[in-house]
Parts: sequence; C-alpha cells; structure tokens
Amino acid sequence: MKHTQVLGTGSYVPSNRVTNADLEKIVETSDEWIQSRTGIVSRPKTIDENTSDLAYQAALKALDNANLTAQDIDLIIVATVTSDYQFPGVSQLLQKRLGCRFIPAFDLNAACSGFIYALNVADKMIKSGTYKTALILGAETLTKYTDYTDRNTCVLFADGAGAMVVGESDEAKIKHIVTYADGDAESMLKMDGYPLKVGFETPPQKRPFLEMQGSEVFKFATSVLPKTIEELLSVTNHTLDEVDIVIAHQANSRIIAKAAKTLKIAPEKMYVNIDRFGNTSAASVPLAIDEAIKTGKLKKGDLFATVAFGAGLTWGGALIRL
Repeated sequence: MKHTQVLGTGSYVPSNRVTNADLEKIVETSDEWIQSRTGIVSRPKTIDENTSDLAYQAALKALDNANLTAQDIDLIIVATVTSDYQFPGVSQLLQKRLGCRFIPAFDLNAACSGFIYALNVADKMIKSGTYKTALILGAETLTKYTDYTDRNTCVLFADGAGAMVVGESDEAKIKHIVTYADGDAESMLKMDGYPLKVGFETPPQKRPFLEMQGSEVFKFATSVLPKTIEELLSVTNHTLDEVDIVIAHQANSRIIAKAAKTLKIAPEKMYVNIDRFGNTSAASVPLAIDEAIKTGKLKKGDLFATVAFGAGLTWGGALIRL
C-alpha cells in the first residue's frame, strides 16, 4: 500500500499591514475591543497582488524547501474562495506561471476548511498510484470581499497564501485525514453570488460582501474543533500526550483557547499566530504550519494535529508526522 508524507512547505503574505489603530479611523471600533474579542493586533492586506500572485510566491518557497522543481509536480490543487477570476482558476494560472508540465490543476472551494479538503484529495490521489507528487495551496485575498463599514467582520479578515508539497512515502507519515460538511441552511457565514435573471435582465444588486453570524459560528467552531481532534486520535490509536502541537485554523483566539480547555491540554500546545495574520481562510492552516516549522515550534519527527472549520458549513482535520 502506498503512503504519503509532507516534502516541503512555504508561505507568503503581502508586506502591507492594517493595524487595529488603522481600523479605528474608518469604523467604530477600538484596539481593546478587537484584541479582547479576536486576539488580532494587525493583519496583512494586499495592495496590488491578487490571489494567484500570493499563491505563486508561496509555491516557489515550498518547492525550494522540498528541493524540487515545477517539473517534478504531478498535480496542483488550490483551495480558495477568492480567485482572480470566476475562471480560469488560480491553479491553472499558477501551473502556467510555474512552468509545470501538462498536469491536472484545479481549484477547490470549502472556505476556511479548504486546505484540509485539498490535502485529503491529494493524499487519496497519490495513494491511488496515479500521481507521485502534489502541490497544494490555500491562497486568499479576503479583503477584496470585506465590508469596511461592518465592524464585526472587517477586523477579522486578511490576505495570504500557504503551500505544501506532498509525495509518496514508504511510511504513513500523513496518518489520517477527515473532512465533513453540514449545509448552512441558516446562512451563518456566506457571500451572495450573482442573482437569477428576470427575463433577460439582471436585477439591480449591491456589491456582495462577506456576512457572518459571529456567535453562531463561534458555537459551531468550538464544538467541531475538539471533536475532530478526538476522532483523529481514536482512529490512529494515538493520544493527546503524543501530539507535539495542534495547529488550528486561525479564526479567533477565543475559539482556540476554548478548544484547549475542552481537550484539557496546555494552551501553549495550541499554535497561535492570529495576532499577526488575522483570518486568512484557506491559507490559515498551511501558513501556520510553515511558520511553526520555520520558527522551530514544529520539528522533523514531531506528530501534529491540524484542524479547520468554515463556511459551508465545513470542517476537517489531519494527523501528521513531519
């Protein structure tokens, strides 16, 4: 049976940053209000780089970290809800820009859970024996769809990209991945699309922005995060004591803190970088994994769990030996 492993990681965020003090000038909020409710101090915001630009920079770093070239890649999957165009996808733009061979390249939309979904798909496609090496990314420019008159959402979202190269392995380094969805009939987290035409005319429509019922999303996230970790450990016969670090989607520091309390683990075992990056949706998990590796918080041989949750509603997780 074929197995999979992480071969390399990379990440990239725009150099421009928006601080809480900046937001105080454009919307009714305060640094204290934002930090106490989200844990965010500043977040990257693109000025002139689109999603494919962020993805390209992260991909270059991941390939370099894996000691591979674009010619070694058999498959590209980009998790995003903020593509440059409706089509072509970010993945196809990235394939061309990297100079890859003619290989499958497609985008995947599972919102903030997108990278875990992409990892699950790549893992199974490699295990099938059809592909050997996959480049998977979470890349977002969420600020394009952020309403800066809505203080409940504009303080959260940011831009960035994280990449991972996954390949064949003699040992099951990527031990188990789970992904789930439960249709969001209550519209807890959404952004409207094009309206249906009336006859042959498109009805007038305000430009759509991200909308969120914060308290309901908080309840959902704090429920599925610990349950997903418990399922991963149960299936693989590992214990929390064996897990070196937990890297969760960086949506809100209070969600991460509550999960640590529910799981009865030390807060420092939960990786947190939301204070500097905000919520980058599908980019959040791979960006945090790459940073944890680069800063030595996650080392070769370590066992880590990663979990994400988001619009859809979607959620999922993975248990990985680096």
